[in-house]
Amino acid sequence: MTYSQAQAARVRKALAGRKEITEKEMFGGIAFLLGGNMCVGIHADDLIVRIEPSTTETMLKEPGAKPFDLAGARAMSGWLLVAPAGYRTEATLQTWVARGVGFASSLPKKQPGRKR
Repeated sequence: MTYSQAQAARVRKALAGRKEITEKEMFGGIAFLLGGNMCVGIHADDLIVRIEPSTTETMLKEPGAKPFDLAGARAMSGWLLVAPAGYRTEATLQTWVARGVGFASSLPKKQPGRKR
């Protein structure tokens, strides 16, 4: 499945000015990583957001939020998909991006892996 280039561009704009952000294709989409830890991404048109696992149930009550369960797998705590309607405005996109960046910044930086 391909991901929305337009939505990825919006996320890039929301992350502008953060030099430590890197991009990596994964989950059939694109992920934005902070210190090697994924913070947000795009899968199809949905926004992927990594959050504090203990807040998952609360965040699922937000408009457009749904469990992160690609291909019908078990939903992962601490990860959400947000439908485009849930991040339609720049303000709502910034809110979700800030949540993802906030959680990823609380994690230890990952060391670069060996190239195979």
